Amino acid sequence: MTSVITGDIVNSRKAEAEKWLKLLKGALNEIGSSPKSWEIYRGDSFQAEVSDPSKALQHAINIKATIKQAKGIDVRISIGIGEKDLNAPTISESNGNAFIRSGEAYEQLSKIKQNMVVKSGETNFDEEINLYLRLLLIAMDNWTQKSAEYVRLSLKGELKQEEVAKRLGISQSSVSERHKRAYLDEVRTVEKRYRERLKKMGR
Repeated sequence: MTSVITGDIVNSRKAEAEKWLKLLKGALNEIGSSPKSWEIYRGDSFQAEVSDPSKALQHAINIKATIKQAKGIDVRISIGIGEKDLNAPTISESNGNAFIRSGEAYEQLSKIKQNMVVKSGETNFDEEINLYLRLLLIAMDNWTQKSAEYVRLSLKGELKQEEVAKRLGISQSSVSERHKRAYLDEVRTVEKRYRERLKKMGR
């Protein structure tokens, strides 16, 4: 069992490619090494394999927070969960229903007008998690650069607010305000629920 993230950068032409590409590569490198674990193709599209499906949503949220640190751009992401039939030297050559589901979900993003979606083949799981994501995206799609920076740092190593404040060079009261504006508690609640539901399905 594995998971595959497929995505692309929204409004990529409106920002300096060098800046967002560096950000994207940094987030993808936290998943694994290229081209075995991830690849960027067609300029602003990418695919990554997260071998532990329970960590896929966390990585997807991390990618979104990372990209939104660049002004004026966003990211669309699909997560496919399932089997891996061929373990090739590059992710583009690997296949299995995790890859197929990720691709199918990615193709639906424009139609459903949602920037993040999960497809596991389990209808109840998909409906529940995608409902949560639709609601969560009301906040995530509107993260400011500062909110995205805060989320990115907060998700990395579960730092305490005091540590985040020190790294960002701001007061703890400012950190608390960013925490609320980013709806980080809700983000963590949904990510936790995703992991719990996967565990119940034996994934």
